[in-house]
Amino acid sequence: MYCIETSLLSKSYGDFVAVDGIDLKVEQGKIFGFLGPNGAGKTTTMKLLTTLIPPTGGQMNILGIDAISSPLEVRKKIGVVLQQPSYEPTLSVEKSLEKYGMMWNVEKKIRKDRVEELLSAFDLVDIRKKKNDDLSIGQRRRVQVAREFMHDMDLLFLDEPTAGLDPSARRGLLDFIKSKVKDGLTIFFTTHILEEAEYLCDDIAIINKGKIIAVDTPEELKNKFGREKTIKIHISEQKNISSLLSGIQDCKIEYDSGVIITVRSSQSEQVLQNILQILASNGITVEDLSVVPTSLEEIFLSVVKNSNA
Repeated sequence: MYCIETSLLSKSYGDFVAVDGIDLKVEQGKIFGFLGPNGAGKTTTMKLLTTLIPPTGGQMNILGIDAISSPLEVRKKIGVVLQQPSYEPTLSVEKSLEKYGMMWNVEKKIRKDRVEELLSAFDLVDIRKKKNDDLSIGQRRRVQVAREFMHDMDLLFLDEPTAGLDPSARRGLLDFIKSKVKDGLTIFFTTHILEEAEYLCDDIAIINKGKIIAVDTPEELKNKFGREKTIKIHISEQKNISSLLSGIQDCKIEYDSGVIITVRSSQSEQVLQNILQILASNGITVEDLSVVPTSLEEIFLSVVKNSNA
């Protein structure tokens, strides 16, 4: 079953087309990553899918509901955390969580248990009595994300949820999200941190200039667009060997301090074999060697660059 289905979904502002006829299918119980450079159409798409703004054209089905004709029915079943800060300055952390549960008519006993669960899961126990106005930006963000889990929902939209978080808090949040997906929640997730997308997402779509330019699993995106690998070779002593390797084809070679050779190639096995033969024939000892596949970040940059060409 698909939680989100769109067909030729578009949004224009005068002559400017922010979202240009996109087709999306998001499976239930998955984490769907939505990536793109600034101004690509991510936030506009998020606002369309959460029924905050109406589309200019196309169709949009959310949780089996026609979201264009019945937006209020959709809103009852989803959670949304947008990029913009949202907090109650004079309320304490725990009161913020409790108030949010009351707004969603969560039963008192359940509400109390969830407050304690979320205070612990988001490392907010020590600041539970602090007013939101007295919190750091990162702490406010953790409260903003945590309170969305006070109510039951089938689909959660997270727009840059880890913005302002330190590495420890970021990993804690990502692991909490993973645990909720195991319970059946579906998440639509945007981020600028590609390592997060690779760690978290089952499927990823890349948008640029309002159009979807790639959709697949992280692994398949690497298989399709990540043929190039990076080879790092550490030789035993400092030597100027650029002339020795100048004739090798199908690669880019960089030299660092005369002892580190970095090679990038889509023909990595053959290139590596040629380099090692040249080094051995010239009596140059290799101390260490590693082959690193292309990262999701490099693939993202390459796909976006090609779509701009």
